[in-house]
Amino acid sequence: MNNVKLQLKKDFDALYIAGEWVKPITEEKRTLVSPHDQSAFGSIVLAHEEDVDLAVAKAVQHFQSGSWANKPIEHRLAVFEKFNEIAPSYDRDYAELVTLQNGAPIAFNLPLQQSQAYLISEFIRMAKVHQWEKVSKNEDGHGSIVRSTPVGVVAAVTPWNAPLQSAMAKIIPALIAGCTVILKPTPETSLDALNVVSLLEEAGLDKGAFSVLPADREASEYLISHSGIDKIAFTGSTGAGRTIASIAGKQMKRGSFELGGKSAGIILDDISAQEVAQHTLVRSFLNNGQACIGLTRLLVPTSKYEEITQTLATTLDSLKIGNPFEEDTFLGPLFNKNQYEKVRGYIQIGIDEGATVACGGLEKPQGTQYENGWYVKPTLLTNVNNDMRVAREEIFGPVVVAIPYNTIEEAIQIANDSEYGLSGGVFTNETDKAIEIARQVRTGGVYINSQMPSFDTPFGGFKQSGMGREFGQSGLNSFIELQTIAF
Repeated sequence: MNNVKLQLKKDFDALYIAGEWVKPITEEKRTLVSPHDQSAFGSIVLAHEEDVDLAVAKAVQHFQSGSWANKPIEHRLAVFEKFNEIAPSYDRDYAELVTLQNGAPIAFNLPLQQSQAYLISEFIRMAKVHQWEKVSKNEDGHGSIVRSTPVGVVAAVTPWNAPLQSAMAKIIPALIAGCTVILKPTPETSLDALNVVSLLEEAGLDKGAFSVLPADREASEYLISHSGIDKIAFTGSTGAGRTIASIAGKQMKRGSFELGGKSAGIILDDISAQEVAQHTLVRSFLNNGQACIGLTRLLVPTSKYEEITQTLATTLDSLKIGNPFEEDTFLGPLFNKNQYEKVRGYIQIGIDEGATVACGGLEKPQGTQYENGWYVKPTLLTNVNNDMRVAREEIFGPVVVAIPYNTIEEAIQIANDSEYGLSGGVFTNETDKAIEIARQVRTGGVYINSQMPSFDTPFGGFKQSGMGREFGQSGLNSFIELQTIAF
């Protein structure tokens, strides 16, 4: 193995297409700026329709050649076992690169990056136990072969809030299954993807099996509507997901969609207010509140409403907000100006609807260090009911609402009264009671107290929160087509 550690790049003047660095047809440069202070730190070039045509043609050609798709599964897995040996030494580098791009604190990004080896090892483990061919025979000598075959050419479209983790959850199982992959990252958070190709190549991945195309919306829609794409794997907003799903549906493309959420955390009356506050920090304010699985509706028993909301407000007021590279920073800046204005707009909507700002609010934290960054203080809105827009629409920022309830049945009804169904939580010291409640909540996952999704279990949503599942065996299966041969 090459022991010379690569230096991650921050400036790219080419696209990565089927193992080659290719100058784009139109050289449109995008300067990258820090959400913390608006300083420029790097640049990329964007793909356009002609570049998409080239990448798709190369991906189709490589898939049809069988160079990657027909390799024995053991050979494909060996690539990712090697990758898992190489990549962990770069965890700090990639975490810092993501923090530079999206403003999420290094205290969040580093553990997330360090979890990638576990994510990949679970896909490897699932692939080793998967029955790639099953042969059955009848007494008369006839029978069938059921084969797991790759779905084909995959367009993986990923968001900015956890860019590399979202990408790995798609490209690793797709490549293990034998697909070729075109990754379309958000332009402002594409440096991690453009850098990771060197590690994949060092691990032995066929160069023709993978491409990276940072692109804006027009070229992105062209990619997903391209006739050469067989499967779309998308993580992003529900609105964007609806558009992409409609395109996929018209063309009968396969698709998996991990979309938005407005998840409810049901707080029981047996747990202390301080415990609730600590669980809420983990479950509601991770990644600067820019997380689809965040619990943004807290359902609080009326009998403890004042105590819990006051304790939570005091806890949120004590958090360190600031430079995301400082290890003790809990909240950094939001991703960009649009996100900043959107979140502040929702706080104003809540105020106009009659909610009370228990902490946080519209003003930036005071201090010169916040002047150039997109900083929003962690905000708790109280006196909220489930009919308000702030209780129904995804804000995607450090804003939660507290809704009172009188009975567990009412809490479950409120939790389920949403067009979303991605995540949920129960805060209690009685695990059996929590599981009983969780079984009645219509979401893809319900996590008790500070538990978070595990990479060996399915992840995805009900209702408007998406279709399909990521992680583990379900994530691998989403890139497989079954073929039956009767003989």
